[in-house]
Amino acid sequence: MRRTACVFGFLAFVSGPAMADSLVEGVWLTPEQAEMTIEVCEDGYCGKLSRIVVSDEHTAAHGVDASSIKVEELTDMLNEKPELRGRPMLGLNILTLKATDNPWYFEGEIYNPRDGKTYTGTIEVQGPDSLMLKGCAFYVLCQEQQWVRVEDAAAAE
Repeated sequence: MRRTACVFGFLAFVSGPAMADSLVEGVWLTPEQAEMTIEVCEDGYCGKLSRIVVSDEHTAAHGVDASSIKVEELTDMLNEKPELRGRPMLGLNILTLKATDNPWYFEGEIYNPRDGKTYTGTIEVQGPDSLMLKGCAFYVLCQEQQWVRVEDAAAAE
């Protein structure tokens, strides 16, 4: 009886819509050490820049050392739409995702602030603390990044 309860408990954990919410939501660290916060939004799931690392593009554009650039003042200067170039980078929505029938897989669009363009993309959750982001142009030219979950400082204490 106890073994059966454990099996049903495991099946409940790995299936159902509640798990889809918890799999992708959270704060994720990119290879560039920026942080993305993915949460439920009107269109499914949205990923916003919650920590920015100053890029070479920003230092070149501002003509100063990276340490003197205030991330709160960085704007989406490379956006292909001129009217969007003044919007702040911090808090910028980079991901718009929808859940699929597979709770480990999400599809949608990825905005790349390094070139100002939007691409089709997917996220595949690889475990509780790892996911693979894949962005593609024309469905054939693709790039991947592995992101890791940022440990919740409050939970770690």
